[in-house]
Amino acid sequence: MIYNIIEMLSDWLTAHGLYRYFMVFDQLNFRVFCSGLMSFLSVVVFGPKVIRWLKRQKIGDRPEFDHAEINDKMKGKANTPTMGGMLIGGAMLASILLFADLGNDYVKLALAVLIWHAGVGGADDWLKLTASSRPGQSRQGLRSWEKLVFQLGIGVIVGVFAYQAGAVGVAEDGALSLAHAVNLPFQKTYANPAAGVSPGLIYLSPIAYTLFMTLFMAGMSNAVNITDGMDGLATGIAAVIGIGLVVLCLVVGAEPAARQLLVPYVPGAKELAVVAGALGGATLGFLWWNCSPAHVFMGDTGSLCIGGLIGYIAVVIRMEYVLVIMCAIYIWEILSVVIQVGYFRKTGGKRFFRCAPYHHHLHILGWPEQSIVVRFWILTIVSAGIALASLKLR
Repeated sequence: MIYNIIEMLSDWLTAHGLYRYFMVFDQLNFRVFCSGLMSFLSVVVFGPKVIRWLKRQKIGDRPEFDHAEINDKMKGKANTPTMGGMLIGGAMLASILLFADLGNDYVKLALAVLIWHAGVGGADDWLKLTASSRPGQSRQGLRSWEKLVFQLGIGVIVGVFAYQAGAVGVAEDGALSLAHAVNLPFQKTYANPAAGVSPGLIYLSPIAYTLFMTLFMAGMSNAVNITDGMDGLATGIAAVIGIGLVVLCLVVGAEPAARQLLVPYVPGAKELAVVAGALGGATLGFLWWNCSPAHVFMGDTGSLCIGGLIGYIAVVIRMEYVLVIMCAIYIWEILSVVIQVGYFRKTGGKRFFRCAPYHHHLHILGWPEQSIVVRFWILTIVSAGIALASLKLR
């Protein structure tokens, strides 16, 4: 909003000699920094008030698992306030609205992804945590299929509009947009930084692009949700990934940098660095209150919007395989659940892991919770470094 207001008033400000005081907001890097800082400070400052409000509303969590040993280990977390994801979502929303270019189509879609997923997650949390006040005292929130329908629905809608946004400015001679190109490991988008687009690139059709968007958004939102089972685990990982996405957006959205690294150039995508900065700052700020012992849990309100945004940004900037490397922990966590369920059904009741997701398996094996969390953070930092380094391997 600040960027758009200054852009609208630029002639007046210049005529009155005032533009030099505001021209710093024309610099994307500065707005990314401000977005991250504001998100961080918003969560840290407003955290105590929101936590007190949640406690007054008695919005606490009582973790329940199908494994008695895990229930015993988690009983100390009973009644810790949840729905803290409203802090994350609110901080990101305010930062994006304030520092991003609101005329950018990708930013508009990011706002839709954020609000939709936070809304779905918030409804799920609220239904679970207020069940005792309703007839039957059912603890169930949204049914799995209901939640999936909402996730897939927004994925399809966003995929269609994101594809159209990537087609803006495509040459009238039928040239295809790199915003729709498949970006594979070791593949050179350009023969060299000064050359044209390499022949043989694969371009996604509108249907294929929409399918990619839908699967990545739904998959990542569920992966973050499943990983959110220990104090600071999902939050710390998201902070690292948010910082990594800032770098990727700045590279892909700037043609000289994209050409230098031989990756697809996606016009307009650099503005998503402001969104990624808000994501990194908000999750880092939430870690202040969510680290062990946690004062608040994010709940589905936070995990769904974090995962949805990560998946959305990765598809827009054509960095799906880089995201897979960067989000190795998230992906392994959801895979461990898939393996556990599949093995259980195939063997008639046997378990592949002691408990799923995998962090609970390690907990039962005797690993202290803080050791699991910190080691998963370390692995995420390493995987993010490998993911960014892979851009040079072309």
